[in-house]
Amino acid sequence: MTKTSRRVLALVLTVVSLIWLIPSYLLIVNAFTPGDEYTGTPTWWPTSGALLQNIQTAFANANVGQGMLNSLLYSVVGAGAAVFIAALASFAVTIMPLKRPTLWFWLIYVGTILPLQAFLSPLFTGYAAASLFDTQYGMLLVYVALTIPFAFFVVRGHMTGLPGEIREAASLDGAGWVRMFFRIHLPLSVSALLAAFVFQFTWIWNDLLFGLTLSTSSNIRPVMATLADLTGNYSTFGPPVALAGALVASLPTIVVFFAFQRFFGRGLNPTA
Repeated sequence: MTKTSRRVLALVLTVVSLIWLIPSYLLIVNAFTPGDEYTGTPTWWPTSGALLQNIQTAFANANVGQGMLNSLLYSVVGAGAAVFIAALASFAVTIMPLKRPTLWFWLIYVGTILPLQAFLSPLFTGYAAASLFDTQYGMLLVYVALTIPFAFFVVRGHMTGLPGEIREAASLDGAGWVRMFFRIHLPLSVSALLAAFVFQFTWIWNDLLFGLTLSTSSNIRPVMATLADLTGNYSTFGPPVALAGALVASLPTIVVFFAFQRFFGRGLNPTA
């Protein structure tokens, strides 16, 4: 690549990055606007310092703090369980002598192809019949089920790149499948497991669709569904209050991403 091509590429990437950051910039700037002074037109420059006041209003009137605790539970436990189950499935498909491994791969991965809206009606009906509606168990169950396929895709791709000699050497040493999984392949796949965990943690934390559909109580609803109450038809708070709450609610995913970003390249590269 020539020097001119590199400069053009750098310029294009810079412009795209700036365009991508515009919504985040507007969120931060408008979160500083007092709710009663918001005119409906986005502000491009901060004109007030009402951020803390808006945050306090969001936490006091929409139970954003409780919503964040609920989302933390769903994201950590749900993503962790999904990644562990995906690791078990990946080990079975790639390491164990399973018949038709490609068929099993597609049976699991097809869960990421269907639109999520297709699950809403049967889920709502089934949850109501099974008394899982508006329960933490029900929310965890749906989050685990929906995040397994992509986690399986990531972990399986990593395990596929592991040398076959590892399994052969472990077999010669008398290691069974359980020991082989926990003592050898699971430690070797830490980077892929963490990368999958971050992806699924972020997806669960940012979920609004299932939070609104399958929960109503403030002690059950995830944070994004809680924030939606601030912008509903019967809300008396202005958009800046919701933006301030969203700004605080986005901090955990940012912290998790930067804490584990060094695992992304190795986790998504099967040969790493």
